[in-house]
Amino acid sequence: MKKTLRILCLVIAVILCMATAAAEDLTLTIAHIGPQTGGAAVYGLATYRGAQIAADEITAADNGIKIVLLNEDDTHDAEKAVNAYNSVMEKGAQMIVGTTTTAPCIAVGAKAYEERVFMLTPSASSTDVTADKDNVYQLCFTDPNQGSASAAVIKERNLGTKIAVIYNNADAYSTGIYQTFVNKAAELGLEIVSTTTFTDETTDYSVQVADAQNKGADLVFLPIYYTPASQILIAANSIGYTPTFFGVDGMDGILAIEGFDTSLAEGVMLLTPFVADAKDELTVNFVAKYQELYNEVPNQFAADAYDCVYALVEAAQKAGVQSGDAAEDICDGMIQAMQELEITGLTGTMSWSANGEVDKVPTAMVIKDGAYVGLDN
Repeated sequence: MKKTLRILCLVIAVILCMATAAAEDLTLTIAHIGPQTGGAAVYGLATYRGAQIAADEITAADNGIKIVLLNEDDTHDAEKAVNAYNSVMEKGAQMIVGTTTTAPCIAVGAKAYEERVFMLTPSASSTDVTADKDNVYQLCFTDPNQGSASAAVIKERNLGTKIAVIYNNADAYSTGIYQTFVNKAAELGLEIVSTTTFTDETTDYSVQVADAQNKGADLVFLPIYYTPASQILIAANSIGYTPTFFGVDGMDGILAIEGFDTSLAEGVMLLTPFVADAKDELTVNFVAKYQELYNEVPNQFAADAYDCVYALVEAAQKAGVQSGDAAEDICDGMIQAMQELEITGLTGTMSWSANGEVDKVPTAMVIKDGAYVGLDN
């Protein structure tokens, strides 16, 4: 009997050792897709770098998990993004961090939905990204949330009494934020005195800026990306127009534009989930590592992608993903696991609903002395 018991114990010990070894021997192949050349390169370079730092940290932690990070440049073009998707899938990607920007993410998400590949985008914020696609989740705030939150901050802090809005009517990201901003502004009693638009082909913003000035706007809301925002600031400076400028996460990156006079962005406010001057240990370590590697302060896109990798790893572990599992075989498990997660990262404490939308709290920041700082600092 004792001999039988000893044998049984040995068998159990061997099984436990084998299970432990298997649990500690996990290789995940994660793909990053985003623009690393072209007009939106500031975003895609940041998301790639943030994702790579997270992948390297996890691999170096000696916990039996190795991250293989594939990377493709989509140049902020939907067709090229689909080609990039095909490339990473051929290389064995199991899941995707991306894509970085909205139009490419909509295109890639449609194909990934058909092929059952789980995606977690760090920064494509349109509701069209996740619409009718149960496999695409967002780590960034959605456009509706950004619009309503911006109006709420402007009202609560009494930042402006007469509001002008300049937005890109050819861009889903910009239009989505504009629409919810207008609705929330009406609810809160904010007065919008000027609304002007532009397209991707616009190069002269003097008409839009002049309309805001002529109608007495003391705050200009810019639900747009950093490149046109920089041109609007230049146009305003040329006519001596100095309202408060308030933007959203697409403005993050304006300080990195080559040749742009960053003094023109002094006092610009924007919503973001990440402030690089925060004093918590996680942020301090991440910023130090990013500066060491890339000689610049990380923006919120880098922080979003960093959190994406950690979220995907935790979801994969919860879903029981194994090395070499095919993307289509783990997609449903990843979807379920994401809805059960609550993680704290660089961009806050996060959980996800069944429609792929993240729940976390935005932070307002302002540009002071050529750097992003918390609005209350």
